[in-house]
Order: sequence, then structure tokens, then C-alpha cells
Amino acid sequence: MKRMYSFSVLIASCCLLTVILTSCKKNYYPKPYGYFRVDLPDNEYVRLDTLLPYTFDISSFAVLEIKQKEKYWINIVYPELNAAIHCSYKAVDRNLYELSEDAHRSVYKHLIRADDITEQVFSNPERKVYGIYYDLKGNAASVAQFVLTDSINHFFRGAVYFNHVPNKDSIAPMSDYIKQDVIRLMESFSWK
Repeated sequence: MKRMYSFSVLIASCCLLTVILTSCKKNYYPKPYGYFRVDLPDNEYVRLDTLLPYTFDISSFAVLEIKQKEKYWINIVYPELNAAIHCSYKAVDRNLYELSEDAHRSVYKHLIRADDITEQVFSNPERKVYGIYYDLKGNAASVAQFVLTDSINHFFRGAVYFNHVPNKDSIAPMSDYIKQDVIRLMESFSWK
């Protein structure tokens, strides 16, 4: 009888131990990749008014670099975001079509890596500013580009680039932030 009692206790102990060991086991699920949180400041703008033949609103978060090699070329640099808007200027001398086609080719060379490129026509007849905004989706090197012209004398082109390998998921908040600045630049743009 004592032996039977010991055997019953042993079986009960084994069952209890098995239940305890298997009940606390958690299923493992791989965690998705995470990205660092970037706290972006509120958009505040100041008027860019220098010796350049154009003027527009620039983010107070950005730094202006005037390029020395080419006349009237600038970079609008975002040091905290490791990004820049590279801007070029050319005088129109009966070559508007060539300048426009060159800008169009520059945008569409990103189609190899871009998922989609959408074009939005821009027009401000009061200031004689006309152009196109290109929104590039996907892992393209540039996330946005634009051209502005008065169709007679001036041609201004810009492209947004990040200084690292493009990954649309990790740079999405920062690219959206800079795209808002590009839209503001275009809306406030005027020729001198």
C-alpha cells in the first residue's frame, strides 16, 4: 500500500512538473525592424533675400550654401536630417525646351529604383512662376524634384537627396518634412 502511494505521488509529481514546465513557455515571434525616432521641429520659414536673381521662403531649420563653381547655384542643407535640396539656376537663351528635357530626363532616370513618379503642375501667373513638382516614391536616390521657370529668362531646378543609402521606411518622416518645405519654396518663389 505504501508502495502504491509512493508510485501515485511520483506520477502526480511528474504530471505537475510537466504542466508547470510547458504552461509557462511563450511562443517566439520575430520583432520587426525598428528605426530611430526623429523629433522634427515645427516648420518655420524666413525669406531668403540675397544677391541671387530669385527669392523664396526657406526653413529656419535649414542652412543655405552658395555654390562657388556655378553662378546662382545653391544647396539648402538640413544638417540634422543628413539631407539637402540641390538647386541649380540657368538663364534661358532660346533653350527652354532643352533645359526642360534635361530636367525631365534627370527625374526619370530614377525610375529604375522608384516605385512611382507623380507629376504636379505648378502655376503662379501673378509672379510669372510656372513649373512641375515630381514626387518620387520608393527607394530612389531622390525623393522629390522640381523645376520653375518664367518661360523667358529664368530656369530653376531642385532635387532632394539624403546622404545615405535610400530606405523609404526609415526616411519617410524626414522626406515628408522636406517635401513640405519644397512645396513652400515653390509657392513663395519669385524672380527679382
